[in-house]
Amino acid sequence: MTTVLFASNRETLARYTPYLVGALYATFITFETPISGMSMNPARTFGSALRAGYWQALWIYFVAPTLGMLGAAEAFLWARGDVARYCAKLYHANNKRCTFHQGYRAARVQDSYLRGD
Repeated sequence: MTTVLFASNRETLARYTPYLVGALYATFITFETPISGMSMNPARTFGSALRAGYWQALWIYFVAPTLGMLGAAEAFLWARGDVARYCAKLYHANNKRCTFHQGYRAARVQDSYLRGD
């Protein structure tokens, strides 16, 4: 979440945010899954726990992502201070308003991005 927030709020990195997320996802799967057997899909984790009847550590798969997301958001706000953030839209090149517009600035969309270059 921290990567998404920081990358998507820098004009030079915003267009690379999906690639950074993909790289993080691949890294988690490559290095963490063999060590701990972790899953990044709560439904898969729940299904395995249901079939095995093992409920002791299931709570961590539901609580940790939420706490991590909230912690990353707080760290982002603390690090950025009072600088306005971009609106939390995935696609800025449209005339749709930002749902959460309080204190946000509009993202500048480059023409090459709109053309698909």
